[in-house]
Amino acid sequence: MGILTLNNQEVSQLKGVHLYHAGMSNCSMRVRMVLHEKGVKWTSHHLDLLREENITSEYFAIHPKGLVPTLVHDGTVIIESTDIIHYLDEAFPTPPLKPSDSKERAEVFRWLERATNNHMCIKTYMFGNLVGTTYRKGKLSLALYRKLQKNQELLAFHEENSSPKGLPRKSLSAAEKVIHDCFQKLDNILGEKKWITGETFSLADIAWVPLYVTLNSAGFPFNDYQNVNRWKKTIQKRPSYNKAVLQWLPKGLMADN
Repeated sequence: MGILTLNNQEVSQLKGVHLYHAGMSNCSMRVRMVLHEKGVKWTSHHLDLLREENITSEYFAIHPKGLVPTLVHDGTVIIESTDIIHYLDEAFPTPPLKPSDSKERAEVFRWLERATNNHMCIKTYMFGNLVGTTYRKGKLSLALYRKLQKNQELLAFHEENSSPKGLPRKSLSAAEKVIHDCFQKLDNILGEKKWITGETFSLADIAWVPLYVTLNSAGFPFNDYQNVNRWKKTIQKRPSYNKAVLQWLPKGLMADN
């Protein structure tokens, strides 16, 4: 689990639940949904990614990759959204967001792992179809990022995105294929089940619905996935969806989600 020990007195002394997050970040959405499903009171530390508020030495001292979200609970720092939502489900067990059935619980872990493994494909599709030009880094910004970022995969990604040619078409096509494969699997499952793992709304649903939201905003073709669309409309009715997703989306994207 991504629990960190920091030499940061200000953060380690925080009491209660604090979340460093961004509105349009799908990883932030899933953590906010869990917090609202659990009824946990939390303090927001919103970071504007367009203004690169996460690309600072102060934030990299909290999250070594400079990503969102980061959760701080009574001074304990947890990074990586999958680890965060597992942590929250254990720290705040009511209501439980993992099924009691062992096979269904195993499916939750499989779908969370699948979301984690395909994170860079989602990122590639989003940058290639919606935010790539907006998030291109200039010389000064890229120089700072090179200084702060130790993760070579993320550094290479932003170097490529910020180049004159941007992300190559080959990478975009490969990412789109992976995403289609995932949602086809999901659509097949949801043709037989109400929720991803069965009859229980779980962390698996919370992990995957933000991916739908962000990809939909980038024009991903969801029309052929009828079961996924039905599932998404059902989740839209949950209060946590409005509070954790819609209220944080840019106004221009709310009507589509």
